Amino acid sequence: MGVEGYTGEGWFLTQLNKLVNWGRKNSLWPLPFGTACCGIELMATLASSYDMARFGAERVSFAPRQADLLIVAGTITKKMAPVLRKIYLQMAEPKWVIAMGACACSGGVFRTYATLQGIDLIIPVDVYIPGCPPRPEALLQALIMIQKKIEKERPLSRVAQAGG
Repeated sequence: MGVEGYTGEGWFLTQLNKLVNWGRKNSLWPLPFGTACCGIELMATLASSYDMARFGAERVSFAPRQADLLIVAGTITKKMAPVLRKIYLQMAEPKWVIAMGACACSGGVFRTYATLQGIDLIIPVDVYIPGCPPRPEALLQALIMIQKKIEKERPLSRVAQAGG
């Protein structure tokens, strides 16, 4: 009987959940979707001054199938909305989303017919970062919030319930 055959929530599975979550939270592979000035702040966060690598997010992926963290930074137009949704759907589970900046959170100053008034209208968002543009420290705080969210998950419970 292996881990797949174990259906209880005993000590072994609890400790294994902690190990899996530790690996996930310290090896986030972000996919940047930067469209405006927030994208510049995202690049600054990746630089050595702020060192996003210490949070395990140093490997930036530009392929949705290899990423588990989508960082949407900037204005999203209604023409780009289907593209963003398609990218989100192509990402493997588990996946997390950060809405970076006022434009991604709520449309920002662009209250027009062509601008999406928040990306949460098309994809679920885990962490919102307000500001125009937000400081790199705010993105680092959002990464910490994502890591705390990952720590609380029970990934192996789904495997045990599915029967392997």
